Amino acid sequence: MKIAVTSTGPTLDDNVEARFGRCPYFLIIDTDTMQLEAIENPNMALGGGAGIQSAQLMSEKGVMTVLTGNCGPNAFNVFGQAGIQVVVGVSGPVRNAVEQFKTGSLSSASEPNVASHFGVNATPTVPTATGQPGINPTGQGAGGAGFGMGGGRGMGRGGGMGRGMGRGMGRGGGMGRGMGMAAPMGMPSTGPATGLPENAGLQNPDRELTSLKQQAEMLEQQKQQLNQRITQLESGRRVVAVVDSEKCTGCGICVDVCPAGAIEVNQQAVVNDEACTGCGACVAECPNEAIVIAQKKVGK
Repeated sequence: MKIAVTSTGPTLDDNVEARFGRCPYFLIIDTDTMQLEAIENPNMALGGGAGIQSAQLMSEKGVMTVLTGNCGPNAFNVFGQAGIQVVVGVSGPVRNAVEQFKTGSLSSASEPNVASHFGVNATPTVPTATGQPGINPTGQGAGGAGFGMGGGRGMGRGGGMGRGMGRGMGRGGGMGRGMGMAAPMGMPSTGPATGLPENAGLQNPDRELTSLKQQAEMLEQQKQQLNQRITQLESGRRVVAVVDSEKCTGCGICVDVCPAGAIEVNQQAVVNDEACTGCGACVAECPNEAIVIAQKKVGK
């Protein structure tokens, strides 16, 4: 199976990046052979639509599942249309995240876990000499809902909501030497340093049976999503921009930002479905949230 992991660097020993659309690297990994393809994210510096463009890139690469820290609604919608599963709240070294996925310890998300434009102004995490996520000089973390990437040595497994611990309980009067990251609600807890499930080396028949059942359930979900995608392709449906006529004011901003020239204004914005690539630039820039990316039958 081919999966993708958002990463701070090009190797399995780098850490999982918290932001999906603006991660430095995508690591495309074959879970059977562990063959790796590192892709430098071409959308990292986009002013808008980075999540949508990155989600489409994953679809083009034939990825079945994406492991990341956070995923917003626009990218999540594209993943849903493409039949790609998303696992959020992932942290620690990429290698460990892949092993957790292979043992069935991670569950796919049913909805996005951050709002639109999450991470636009956040500072990316960078690997440090210890292999743990670093922080920027001001101590502000790059985390998000579920597992703050803040003060590093601060609160151990602290709540991690919002922007992490930031300048919080730092090295001075610190609260222990934990990683400063906690698994979000609904995710399995991890060991304090490795990112692997606790008791990972103490597998017993009951635990193995549970893992196998989880893996079988995930495979069944993937099969259903593949069948949905096949049906979509056979029906001629595509992911394109769709205008909500009740919200559109005809301001023309979408016309200016559309790289394909697929939009014109006739009192309201009108999308040429044949020309639209579903890039999402118009979605990101519309001041009235009048455009969404949706699946639509195009052509005859």
